[in-house]
Amino acid sequence: MLDSALRYSHKLLSDVLYKGSIAVDATMGNGHDTLFLAKKCGVNCVWAFDVQQQALNNTQQLLEQHGVKAQLSVAGHHNIAQVMPQNSRIQGAIFNLGYLPGSDKTIITKKETTLAALDFILPRLNNGGRCVLVLYYGHQGGREEKEAIIDYASSLDQAQFNVLTYQFINQRHCPPICLCIEKK
Repeated sequence: MLDSALRYSHKLLSDVLYKGSIAVDATMGNGHDTLFLAKKCGVNCVWAFDVQQQALNNTQQLLEQHGVKAQLSVAGHHNIAQVMPQNSRIQGAIFNLGYLPGSDKTIITKKETTLAALDFILPRLNNGGRCVLVLYYGHQGGREEKEAIIDYASSLDQAQFNVLTYQFINQRHCPPICLCIEKK
């Protein structure tokens, strides 16, 4: 059976993450990606961001249940440059774009903030490192963000990056797109 976009995103990152590698969860949400990254990378190797305190609380609780730790910030991913050290070398990053499931659906990721975060992350990716974005776009503003991210990724220099998309094309209701940017 084919993987969902979210499950495939974890496979893409599993291939490149190792204990001690630095990873970013740009949209911590309910903490599932943060937990996945923390289990792969180890203690305090994961930086996680979200604009909502509820996301931090959910994530902290999940991490505590599993006995792992991460650097959690109630800050939008566009503020990553103010939180992470400038000389960070990132092995993997993940974004789940859209809104926090089970929360206020008017609080959404936006193309400007996502592009700003990518502008910080991509130059700091190690060779062979990956940045994975799961694009949920069936909400107000989602299509604009999806198009901006795909345009951005499509324009990346092929001598420096490989860019892959993974999506079910015969499903209704805006099936998520998994986009992976790998630094060569």
